[in-house]
Amino acid sequence: MTRESILNAVILALLVLVPAWAVLADEPFTITLATRAVILALAAVGLNIALGLGGLVSLGHAVFFGLGGYAMGILAYHVQAYEPMFEWPFLFEGSKSMPAIWLTAILVSALAALVLGLLSLRTSGVYFIMITLAFGQMFYFFSISWSAYGGEDGLSIYVRNGFPGLNTLDPIQFYGLCLAILVIALVLASRLRLSRFGLALNAARQSPKRAEAVGLQPFRLRLTAFVLSGAITGLAGALFADLNRFVSPAMFSWQMSGEIMILVILGGVGRLYGPVAGAIVYVLLEHVLGGLSEFWHIYLGLLLLAVVLFVRGGIVGALSGRRAAHG
Repeated sequence: MTRESILNAVILALLVLVPAWAVLADEPFTITLATRAVILALAAVGLNIALGLGGLVSLGHAVFFGLGGYAMGILAYHVQAYEPMFEWPFLFEGSKSMPAIWLTAILVSALAALVLGLLSLRTSGVYFIMITLAFGQMFYFFSISWSAYGGEDGLSIYVRNGFPGLNTLDPIQFYGLCLAILVIALVLASRLRLSRFGLALNAARQSPKRAEAVGLQPFRLRLTAFVLSGAITGLAGALFADLNRFVSPAMFSWQMSGEIMILVILGGVGRLYGPVAGAIVYVLLEHVLGGLSEFWHIYLGLLLLAVVLFVRGGIVGALSGRRAAHG
């Protein structure tokens, strides 16, 4: 068992023990902070598939995060407003069911990732970065002008959506649900990395021409990774909107894309639990330093600079003593 595997187990154990500590310490708000960290980690796990495995530096992943959020917001809004979404060819009044909302968020985000990937992946390097950023800004300004769903003011959802057998209004139960989804995503990412697809994607990332020479198709591999990445990030967006019971154009902003990327870089690009470690550190810094100064991002920037310059494997790499991630 490697040091990194032990570290991963410790991180997961700490997340599992958060509710117990919050109850014993009488700090219920800790559960909300941990839920935020888990959901952001899920979004970063999605990006890590594209960035860590595929080498795709995307500054447009907020598109999928926002689409997932608005999928939740629109479906729930029509239920609370007693306004059907459409009446033809059949009556559909929206939904307050989390599984139905998640499925919608995943499908919408995956479809958007497919279309954007078909266009964006024809470029590479800085051009890919810029075209994904451009798509993100397009969705951002579209959501601002979408007055039917709040425009720049966003959309509020009065009551959190439901999941069969659970009381999602209970912070601990909702946290447990989010953590379970994160674990499933991590298992999927782990299997993906060790699969034939993951190995082929890694080969295409390292040397596209050599991959083509042995019969692989780098474009299709990257597109598949981009779609999977977008789908997971979209699911995180739906959970994030349910946590806050609010969606806004800020979910589409380039700052949101940058925030998700920071989580991956902080924790360790290509590391399985890198996004989780990055999200935990980010939320802790936001909570602790944000209470001291509104300019807490200065300290985050210094930490990020130190990681990029001196700890290329991120936090997980530094603690596990392995600088380069596999895959």
